[in-house]
Amino acid sequence: SSEDLHTSLYFINASLQEVVFASTTGALVPCPAEGVPRLTLRWYLATGEEIYDVPGIRHVHPNGTLQIFPFPPSSFNNLIHDNTYYCTAENHSGKIRSQDVHIKAVLREAYTVRVEDQKAMRGNAAVFKCIISSPVEAYVSWEKDTVSLVSGKWPYLGLSVVHYMGIPG
Repeated sequence: SSEDLHTSLYFINASLQEVVFASTTGALVPCPAEGVPRLTLRWYLATGEEIYDVPGIRHVHPNGTLQIFPFPPSSFNNLIHDNTYYCTAENHSGKIRSQDVHIKAVLREAYTVRVEDQKAMRGNAAVFKCIISSPVEAYVSWEKDTVSLVSGKWPYLGLSVVHYMGIPG
């Protein structure tokens, strides 16, 4: 029918699977759907429960963008700040569901890096194991002279610089 020619419903970028953000910055997560006529966009927890606005903590804008506001570490809530969400888009053409998006807040806090005591004989190679306090371990990269050494959590021989990565603010 001619009405079908003027209706559509689709995702424009469905590749977003994880949003990691600093508790000091908050996050904006768009629902990546478009369509004609105008869409109704909603966000849900992975359990299927439609989310609701929590003033100053979480808000869904009329354009479908989910906003998680900055918060102090004492206000961390797993249900809001470390959970899996998805959005739906609906119009006369039907209803579509995005893939799951894991949203995770990382708390800005002090951390320590320490080297485990090791012994080596003069002239031989020594391997040092660095221990990082666990809350930030996944967000620390290992570098030597500003060149990344590994993508994993433990460095290779020759570690000389530890650099805190990925958390703005």
